[in-house]
Amino acid sequence: MLELTMASVSGTDAGATAGMQMADAPSEPGAVLRVGRDRGACRLATPDDWLFVSRVHLEFLCGPEGTWQVTWLRGSHEDPSSEVRFALVGGAQQTLPYGGTAKLPMGGAGELVISDRRGPRSVNVGFYQEA
Repeated sequence: MLELTMASVSGTDAGATAGMQMADAPSEPGAVLRVGRDRGACRLATPDDWLFVSRVHLEFLCGPEGTWQVTWLRGSHEDPSSEVRFALVGGAQQTLPYGGTAKLPMGGAGELVISDRRGPRSVNVGFYQEA
């Protein structure tokens, strides 16, 4: 099972977890969880006016062996207005490239942070994958 938590944070709310959302999915091949502004396609949805987040921004997909990966989906703009950082618990943060994919370790936990390049806003997505 993959468990996700998401909090939308603006500069005035730094450190707060207001608006926390949660979602999970079984580790079955083809299972998908999405994060973005489109409430019809995404289990975790950001505020509608946060245009630095794409309609469907992150996609978590379970592969054939029951392992998960996350992809920053390319949107309609060549140069995104956000950046995505990825870190495992206890590990260093690294940038997830636009259109890039990262594998999530079995039994691992971490966080992805979608940051607005133009202001002090971010979407923090925590994850935990059961072993």
